[in-house]
Amino acid sequence: MRIGFGYDSHRFEVCASGSSEPSLSQKLGGVFVPECPKLKGHSDADVLIHAVIDALLGATALGDIGSHFPDTDPCWKDADSAKLLSTVMDEITRTGYAVGNVDVTLICERPKLRPHVDAIRSRLAELLRVPVGSVSVKGKTNEGMDATGEGVGIAVHAVASVESAKG
Repeated sequence: MRIGFGYDSHRFEVCASGSSEPSLSQKLGGVFVPECPKLKGHSDADVLIHAVIDALLGATALGDIGSHFPDTDPCWKDADSAKLLSTVMDEITRTGYAVGNVDVTLICERPKLRPHVDAIRSRLAELLRVPVGSVSVKGKTNEGMDATGEGVGIAVHAVASVESAKG
């Protein structure tokens, strides 16, 4: 068994009015969260999936998300992070590993994650090719501390275990 840690953070986009407003297009963990303001990023800015990708790549010593999907490459502009994760899962499978479990902590003042946790766990389980019981997703606030606590964006920590698929 091997373990990897992933982290990512993204700022909310700011409208011309100077505020960040909810968007119908922001995904977290592959699930649309309508009350989540749009996040800035080269791809679709799914901060949760990005942290999971880095945890998986770390566990398998396959680099990091930036080495596989560089933000300097225009082909990844507005890319669906679920497709990026599927590509990483194909690579992990080719190297002889399978996901054991994933544990994710999303840190933000908004949106409230609780109403979306079950859908996110189900979507991640599907993408990771594991039972939903192998995926944990938790939401935390930062109690007003630092930029995340002030509501400027979202940060995510992820831990993943992988096991040899060869038995």
